[in-house]
Amino acid sequence: MTAQEARLLEKLELSRLPRHVAVIMDGNGRWAQKRHLPRIAGHRAGTRSARTTIETCARLKIEALTLYAFSVENWRRPKAEIDFLMQLLREYLRKEMPLLQKNNIRMRFLGRIEELPAGVQNDVRDAMERTAENKGMVLCVALNYGGRAEIVDAMNAILAERNGQGAPDKVTEAQLSRHLYTDGLPDPDLLIRTSGEMRVSNFLLWQIAYAEIFVTETLWPDFNRAQLLEALLEFQKRERRYGGIREGEPSDENPVRAAGH
Repeated sequence: MTAQEARLLEKLELSRLPRHVAVIMDGNGRWAQKRHLPRIAGHRAGTRSARTTIETCARLKIEALTLYAFSVENWRRPKAEIDFLMQLLREYLRKEMPLLQKNNIRMRFLGRIEELPAGVQNDVRDAMERTAENKGMVLCVALNYGGRAEIVDAMNAILAERNGQGAPDKVTEAQLSRHLYTDGLPDPDLLIRTSGEMRVSNFLLWQIAYAEIFVTETLWPDFNRAQLLEALLEFQKRERRYGGIREGEPSDENPVRAAGH
């Protein structure tokens, strides 16, 4: 740990860390372009930042970490790049399994996994099976994921359950939540986006309704432990109201008055 990281860690209140951190890992291509390298070099460099983020969150005993690895829209990229990303994922799962086991991490995958290449599906299932008994942080990898697709899948699952049961009741938020890919996990408290883009890119649209958002200009391959700790410190400065106000605090809204008064 560097001196800077040690200073940042001292400032953190370990009892007030987010339960669930979600990360949009953006900027691999721009990182490579700035260095006159192929895009795939940026993706490979990004795995180092993923490793640091995973290990740091696990050691801080954060309950869940979700990394946005591949979206349903990413199929529009060149086939060579998609093939490389799939191979990189398979390589990463094999290479990082000792780290996952050492840190007692349990893996989950969010998305339409059944649409992935057969080899990727096999490695995904293997990673989940091998870590199923671990009791530490849950590492979720959003793979072939889209927030709108997730909500559509949840609604279709609810309709399938109700098929042939007569006129259905209204769907509730709680019922829909139980059919999302993240069932059983707390909603993200903190959403981190690298590369400075000010959008959520169809990521966990339902779950991030009240997440605190931290955007950094840093490109993902340059995102290090110190910057992760800075994001956690910024989270602890935020006052989370969930749409309400503190007791005794005046409302920002003006009282409604009748015309002429």
